Amino acid sequence: MEKETQVIDAEILNRTINRMAHEILERNKDTGNLVIVGIQTRGYYFAQRLSQKIKEIIGQDLPLGALDITLYRDDTSSGIKNPIVKKTDISFDIQDKKVILVDEVIFTGRTIRAALDALIDFGRPRGIQLAVMVDRGHRELPIKPDYVGKNVPTSLEEKIIVRFAELDGKDEIIIVRSEA
Repeated sequence: MEKETQVIDAEILNRTINRMAHEILERNKDTGNLVIVGIQTRGYYFAQRLSQKIKEIIGQDLPLGALDITLYRDDTSSGIKNPIVKKTDISFDIQDKKVILVDEVIFTGRTIRAALDALIDFGRPRGIQLAVMVDRGHRELPIKPDYVGKNVPTSLEEKIIVRFAELDGKDEIIIVRSEA
């Protein structure tokens, strides 16, 4: 049996995205070379939300892309059978751009490492900044996000689930614990 505990509700999630959009703009005054790339699947939905908030603030669309990292993962040979490859859609040049790489949760850092490898195949950006909604700790690689919605310390037995209305019918972040 699993127990779910809500960490963030829809209102706080929206406020957090708003705060993070402002932080990104404060650090990147020149938005002319700024692009946003979300990691499939939930990272892309989070990236869409960040992009929309930034547009509301500055009145300008930033290029927005989706990145699938399935074939760049270092664990596909160790148990993932028939990995599902999703769509990568980066229809703009990232050469010499500042890329905001977006994912919903950072855990070991391996997904981000795979995303960095995948991004470099599209060109050499001027810089890559990492935005995550939740940092749950337990890093295996020396990767640290530049923008964090919420730090949520977890045990290795717990899971963090970020739900977006577009996919799940509601916005929230929960911790899932297995109970004996």
